[in-house]
Amino acid sequence: MKMDSKQSKKENIREKLLEQQEDAQLVRKIVLRIMIAMIVIIGITGIGGYLYVNSALKPLDPDDKKKRTVEIPIGSSVSSISNLLEEEGIIKNARVFKYYIKFRNESGFQAGKYSLSPSMTHQEIINSIKTGKMMKEAALKITIPEGKQLVQIAEIVAEKTDQNPKEVFKKLNDKKFIQSMRDKFPALLTDDIYDKDIKYSLEGYLFPATYDFEEESPSLETVISKMLKQTEEMLTKYEEQMIEQDYSVHTLLTMASLVEEEATEKVDRAKIASVFYNRLDKGMPLQTDPTVLYAKGEHKDRVFYKDLEIDSPYNTYKVKGLPPGPIANAGEMSIKAVLEPEKTKYLYFLATPEGEVLYSKTLDEHNVKKAEHITNQ
Repeated sequence: MKMDSKQSKKENIREKLLEQQEDAQLVRKIVLRIMIAMIVIIGITGIGGYLYVNSALKPLDPDDKKKRTVEIPIGSSVSSISNLLEEEGIIKNARVFKYYIKFRNESGFQAGKYSLSPSMTHQEIINSIKTGKMMKEAALKITIPEGKQLVQIAEIVAEKTDQNPKEVFKKLNDKKFIQSMRDKFPALLTDDIYDKDIKYSLEGYLFPATYDFEEESPSLETVISKMLKQTEEMLTKYEEQMIEQDYSVHTLLTMASLVEEEATEKVDRAKIASVFYNRLDKGMPLQTDPTVLYAKGEHKDRVFYKDLEIDSPYNTYKVKGLPPGPIANAGEMSIKAVLEPEKTKYLYFLATPEGEVLYSKTLDEHNVKKAEHITNQ
């Protein structure tokens, strides 16, 4: 009996030790899982925080270069400046901007009115309000409308800068001047502009917009550089689409110029672009009147059959495919239409005297509309 009692006690002790070991293992597993969970949470929080701060340090909108007037009052603190910039839509996060200023140990901000944009980096904003580089009233404004040709742009620039239009146009076609512009904008002005059939190298490259100048008589180099820079910046927004669709700058501007010249205020440019694409796909000549007028160097409302006989690489009635280069400057709507055309089966379009554009799938259908709206008028 004594042996059985001792044996029983040993078994009880062994069972308790096993239970304690199991409990200890369970506790260790629980502790390990809690630690892993905490590490994961800390890691996720850390990564999330890093991504948030990293995003907040970038420009609010790299594509929005439109300047906005921001007035910083006298005696503004770093916190109030940061909050003001966030409220005005210049930066993403006031707190991150404030910490950035403190980390960089920046100071010496000056009160005043500043011209800032959401595309500016934190450092560019800081440099601007530190140096006191305030917004200045433009001493000269030059507006270049859409659909203008180089000779017309030369006239506008000449009038605004009190120069001779012929001299300005001559300078715009001077080889040394063109090369100097190409040196500044090599990605924009490529070898394409030197094609032997190109009429004017800078045709179509001077973006339609209103340009402000701080001086009353800026040099022609200053004026044209600003226009070319605007074209380059605008095309940057469509860089991915251009790569995907295998579009060079020159080809895109050429196609867009045709859409621009055929467009009216009422017209859907994407639909006109679709007609050009459909004709190109079928190997048909584009047969667009503005190219004939460009080849002739004339501006008139109507093209006659005798005009279509002109021997020129720009005459899309005789030459299939696109002309050698742009025939005018194109606005962003026309450029976007070329990259994002509608999907249609139209092969013809007709602009009525009222400004409406009628589309047709067949020549017979087109001729009926032409007789109704043009020939019989």
